[in-house]
Amino acid sequence: MEWSFLFFFNSALLGVGLAMDAFSVSMANGLHDPKMSMKRMCIIAGTFGLFQAVMPMTGWVCVHTVVELFSSFETFIPWIALILLAYIGGKMLMEGIKGEETEEAAALSAGALFVQGVATSIDALSVGFTISEYGWVMALVASLIIATVTFFICMAGLHIGKKFGTKLAGKASVLGGIILIGIGLEIFLTGIFG
Repeated sequence: MEWSFLFFFNSALLGVGLAMDAFSVSMANGLHDPKMSMKRMCIIAGTFGLFQAVMPMTGWVCVHTVVELFSSFETFIPWIALILLAYIGGKMLMEGIKGEETEEAAALSAGALFVQGVATSIDALSVGFTISEYGWVMALVASLIIATVTFFICMAGLHIGKKFGTKLAGKASVLGGIILIGIGLEIFLTGIFG
């Protein structure tokens, strides 16, 4: 593949497709904390973007080094995403039901954000297979385009979540938890049956 409009267009489309899980989780985060600062929103969207850039490059490296190891790991991706998102979503759901969301909404911990980043981008590892024909510079550029698209899509998700979070007041954590569990199930079912 060579540098062309099609390369950039395909990379942007890949970014849109890969960012949908991160968009939904961003909406859940916005629902959970409707008073989130712009700095915090940039950190969250940036984290998702970073993971969406790192995962395809990791997949690309695996294709060019240890293909056998990666292909056996690929069957676990839906399970890992389901477990991580069900854990975070279940925790948010329980906090919302118990009425603990107001004290918890102040901060999404770094650990929880890391887990969300991994869970929403782990399927991007397989993108390393689709970009394996690229040289490393093109693979890096494609990954950076994916990251940029993800950042802006996640910022939109955070804004939407914040807007509805204010309107939903006490039930935001319940809805956010349900969304995260639903995303985990969707990744799992698509990975197993799709």
